[in-house]
Amino acid sequence: MKLSVVIPVHNEASTIEEVLDKVVAVELENIEKEIIVSDDGSTDGSLDLVQRSHLAQADLVKVYASPVNFGKGAAVRHGFNFATGDIILIQDADLELNPQEYDRLLAPILAGECQVVYGSRFKGNGNPVPLKSRLANKFLTILTNILFNGRLTDMETAYKVFKAEILQNIKLKRVGFDFEPEITAKLLKAGYHIREVSISYNPRTSYEGKKIGWRDGVEAIWTLITCRLFE
Repeated sequence: MKLSVVIPVHNEASTIEEVLDKVVAVELENIEKEIIVSDDGSTDGSLDLVQRSHLAQADLVKVYASPVNFGKGAAVRHGFNFATGDIILIQDADLELNPQEYDRLLAPILAGECQVVYGSRFKGNGNPVPLKSRLANKFLTILTNILFNGRLTDMETAYKVFKAEILQNIKLKRVGFDFEPEITAKLLKAGYHIREVSISYNPRTSYEGKKIGWRDGVEAIWTLITCRLFE
């Protein structure tokens, strides 16, 4: 069994080295691991830092770079193209989530209980999510559940894990943060059950590099509606 960890990166020089160290340090019993860094036109030196780590871990870390910034969705999809694992996990390049929870995220898939797992920041763990983010996420998650008959608590979570084979059946188009509602909508619409497991969460502020904003929320609503009605 092989796990591909896809890390989209755009201007994360302050955190990417530590994130890579944490992901490299994760030990998974009887599971081979590859780390795919998909740099999305970074201009702050992130790519140089990643390539330096790549030289130290050339057997484990693979680096693919775009000269242009297209968006998170484009970076993730670019990473998917090079993934060779049986299971694919998306890992953000900040320090909001804890790679030591991979075991928990992988367990339902390894047990054959489902093909998709999301890490929920709101599933009975009392994480310190800012009120504005909590309300926005709750609205988008409820809308997702209504439109696609889901039972999610955290549609916008960054921790999404899939059996690689199912991504062949999902046609993804979005290039920005609207990738999150798109892939969720299309998985649910295709009939896949999404299992949620609780995860810890250490939110960062816009000052610290948080990139998502209210415009992304509007795009998420539009994406959910168009996926329901037209795709």
